[in-house]
Amino acid sequence: MMRSKKAVFQALGLLLLTAACASPPVTQLATVVHTVEVTRQVEVTRLVDFPVTVTLTPTPIYTPTITLTPTITLTPSLTPTFANPTGVVLQQANCRYGPGTAYLYKYGLYPDYRVEVQGRNQSGTWVYVHAKGFPDNCWVKTDLLEVKGDIFGVPETYSRLPFSDLYKPPQSVSATREGNEVTVIWSAVWMTEDDYRGYLIEAWLCQDGQLVFTPLRSDATAIKLIDEPGCHEPSGGRIYTAEKHGYTQWVLIPWPPHEA
Repeated sequence: MMRSKKAVFQALGLLLLTAACASPPVTQLATVVHTVEVTRQVEVTRLVDFPVTVTLTPTPIYTPTITLTPTITLTPSLTPTFANPTGVVLQQANCRYGPGTAYLYKYGLYPDYRVEVQGRNQSGTWVYVHAKGFPDNCWVKTDLLEVKGDIFGVPETYSRLPFSDLYKPPQSVSATREGNEVTVIWSAVWMTEDDYRGYLIEAWLCQDGQLVFTPLRSDATAIKLIDEPGCHEPSGGRIYTAEKHGYTQWVLIPWPPHEA
């Protein structure tokens, strides 16, 4: 009995071995993974309030700057305005380049001509006027006008002289003093007879304690002037050659001082 069981087991093992050898080779199967998208629907069944703290940042509001323009109220000035004196020519008058007969003639003014007084000399004996209808100003003697207004309300004036370079200025100008008398001498300047108008001396002379502007014309080459002591400002003078078209450059007179 035991032998027969043994034989049975041997036969069964042989059979299995044979079957294993006779089986075809095992093919490796690829693993296929399928991804299944599952949509899960969640149903809200209850609302839950969570406390939230919110910090608000204020937005700046632009406030425009208003500039006020002040209203200026002008108060009229009560200071009276000065009107230049006016004049009417009384008789035919020579209007000149300077305040005195020493100066060249500029043009003539006839009776009833109207003028505006714009300046004066130191003493007011000559006025600087603008005559209607004439291009520029000239000097006329005050007593040849009927003046309306105060001539001393206009400034003391010195006008520019017409310049000429046709001839030379005076040469070798010198001056000597004897007391109050000053003698000025110079060398003659040759001029044609038609052009010749002598020499112009503009002097500032001390008289009665006041320095007085004194214009003089000379046909000679020497002139005597009275110059007193007692003025706070120094005396002096200058000299021009004069011809009918105008004046040369002036030459300063070396003025002698008073003796101590």
